[in-house]
Amino acid sequence: MHHGIVDSPLGPITLVRDGRALVGCYLEPQRHRPEQEGFGPREDGAFADVAEQLAAYFAGDRRTFELALSFARGTAFQQQVWRALCDIPYGETISYGELATRIGQPTASRAVGLANGRNPLGIIVPCHRVVGANGTLTGYGGGLERKQQLLDLERGHAQLSLV
Repeated sequence: MHHGIVDSPLGPITLVRDGRALVGCYLEPQRHRPEQEGFGPREDGAFADVAEQLAAYFAGDRRTFELALSFARGTAFQQQVWRALCDIPYGETISYGELATRIGQPTASRAVGLANGRNPLGIIVPCHRVVGANGTLTGYGGGLERKQQLLDLERGHAQLSLV
C-alpha cells in the first residue's frame, strides 16, 4: 500500500493504491475515511495518472476514468452497489431506490444508501450521482456542498470554486 495527495477544486484528495489498483480516493474531511496510518508510505509521484485524470474531470474534459480499481475491501453487497454506480451516466442522477432496483434488490434502498456512503473511491466511482427519491440531495461522505458542486460541474451549470 502507498498513498499520495493531490490538490483539487474540492480541496486535497488522498489517493491509495495496493500496488496494482486504486483502492481509495478520499476527500478531507470525509466520513468513513480509514485511518491514514493504513495508507502506507506517501509517494505523490506514483499517482500522476490519477491526478491527470482528476484534473481533466474537474476541467470538464473527462467524463469517465480509465484506471485499475479494486473494491476488495467491501462486502459482496457493497461491491455490487459500487460497480452499479459506475453505470450512472455523467451528468445524470438516480435515486437510491432506482439503484436498488438496478442491482435486483428493489426493497434494499436503505442498504444501498449505506453501501453508497462507504464508497472508498468517491468521484471516480460516482456516488455523488445518487439522490433522494424526490430529487433532493441526501448524504455524501464529503459533505452535501461538495456533492452539489460535483453535480453542478457535471451538468455544466457552474464552475467549482476553490475551497
